[in-house]
Amino acid sequence: MSTRVRVWLAVGATVVLAAVAVIYVLAVRTQEAAGTTQTVTLKPGQLIARSTTDGHLISVVDGVRAVSPLTCARVYAAGGTGLCLRQDGDLTTYQLAVLHTDLTVAREIPLVGLPNRARVSPTGRMVTWTVFVTGDSYNGGQFSTRAGILDTTSDQLVGTLEDFTVTLNGKPYQAQDENFWGVTFTKDDNTFYATMSTAGKRYLVQGDFAKNTIKTLLPNIECPSLSPNGTKIAYKAAIEADPTKGWRLSILDLTTSTITPLAETRSVDDQPAWINENTIAYAIPKAPGKADIWTIPTNGTGKPQILLPDAESPAALN
Repeated sequence: MSTRVRVWLAVGATVVLAAVAVIYVLAVRTQEAAGTTQTVTLKPGQLIARSTTDGHLISVVDGVRAVSPLTCARVYAAGGTGLCLRQDGDLTTYQLAVLHTDLTVAREIPLVGLPNRARVSPTGRMVTWTVFVTGDSYNGGQFSTRAGILDTTSDQLVGTLEDFTVTLNGKPYQAQDENFWGVTFTKDDNTFYATMSTAGKRYLVQGDFAKNTIKTLLPNIECPSLSPNGTKIAYKAAIEADPTKGWRLSILDLTTSTITPLAETRSVDDQPAWINENTIAYAIPKAPGKADIWTIPTNGTGKPQILLPDAESPAALN
């Protein structure tokens, strides 16, 4: 076979593969734009996410994408419980909707602020969220964050972690500019990790829900996400501790305090989600209001792989 023929065959194969990819993406977009919805339940073995095409909660099982009737600004699920942060009907305000396994609404709570993060504890008992708010005098009216927690068993509601008692570097601490975001729970439904900012610095904190206490652990760790076995935290770290320079995804080993920067070199402004013990997923924006979900190994090797186009806010149900 001549070199010229081989070149044309290679070009033809590339064109065919590209055409198949385009047809797949267009098919997904067409289905969602037409409002076609299916029955979606929170069952193991699927990935749920938010479509950035139209905001619907979607699920993917064995590569098959289903679209639910629910629209959300952020979603998450674990342990048979779903969490949808969404617009409050026709109003311009938002609410959180706690979802049963069949995605029917178990409870609705008004939200003051713009939805930013959502998480559910591994057992499905604790749901937590972060919103952006404005109007705090200490920052000149710029955006601040509020993180809240709901115990779905006892119905205990914590509207903001700012009400908890804080220990900073081993000493009692209280300041007007305390901000919290990106909560992640352990399997005991009591211990949690989050980010706290104060005095221009950001810290990984550990909280005790029953005692209403929080203590700082390490600096420059944002949007923590606890691994399924509870031994590692995936997070974003501000480059040179300066958020204006972007963020680098990294892994903290809680046993050894070892930090492993990941092979994703693009700036990631997201709370990563664990797909399994060796892989995390996260969203990368590609246009205003649009994003794709990518994955990366957690050992610092490999390269980013696209997991789900036109989607964000992933959660793997194991």
